[in-house]
Amino acid sequence: MSVFEAIVLAVIEGITEFLPISSTGHMIVGSSLMGISTHPFTKMFTVSIQFGAILSVVVLYWKRFFQRWDFYWKIGVAFLPAVVAGLLFKDRIDALLERVDVVGYMLLAGGVFFLFMDKLFRDPAGPKEITYPTALKIGMFQILAMVPGVSRSAATIIGGMTQGLSRKDAAEFSFFLAIPTMLGACVLSIKDYFDEGRTFGSQEITALAVGNVVAFIVAMIAIKSFISYLTKHGFRIFGYYRIVVGIVILALYYLGVDLAVL
Repeated sequence: MSVFEAIVLAVIEGITEFLPISSTGHMIVGSSLMGISTHPFTKMFTVSIQFGAILSVVVLYWKRFFQRWDFYWKIGVAFLPAVVAGLLFKDRIDALLERVDVVGYMLLAGGVFFLFMDKLFRDPAGPKEITYPTALKIGMFQILAMVPGVSRSAATIIGGMTQGLSRKDAAEFSFFLAIPTMLGACVLSIKDYFDEGRTFGSQEITALAVGNVVAFIVAMIAIKSFISYLTKHGFRIFGYYRIVVGIVILALYYLGVDLAVL
């Protein structure tokens, strides 16, 4: 992987990780367009640069991490369903990560849902406390995001709003939940890479370093912009975006166009 390819994927990660448009789906398409999607390092790289995105949440919300201890316990409870599902269905999840058609279908389906989401879930009059049962239910929604194209952010935000959270509170809890989820995925991805007998050379180390730095910077900008836009305008624009991208992906797929050679 070249430095340019690393930067492109990191920009995609930074923009899409916390937006409800599927970072995994976009990186699958992006790496396919560059012809590097099936390389073992690419698969590990697209997961590992999530670490940079994680740091953006820590930096932007650092004061929130000095709250009561139950804040951490609630994040842990919400994280558990994804851990169990990931261990049980790892092979099936890995197989789906190469399915561009699945990305298209999930983007399209999620986009249609988003067109009606603002009417389905009205913001509550005041803040609502996140209880342990609420955290667990949001965590159950995160399991859906293991299918590429669904979007972890979308699934957990929807989960939060079904529990009566405002758009802003649901989005921010989704950001916090991303930290253990993505950190665990990063560690597991690197472990699997080494377990397969592979190592990092200078080129791979450079790509990872550049990728994480770029993902960190871009994710900080994306988070601040997303929260501001979401609070004022809602989800409809993301629905239109998902529908358009999903249709394009499926059209190319069924026309027999190999995205890897475009």
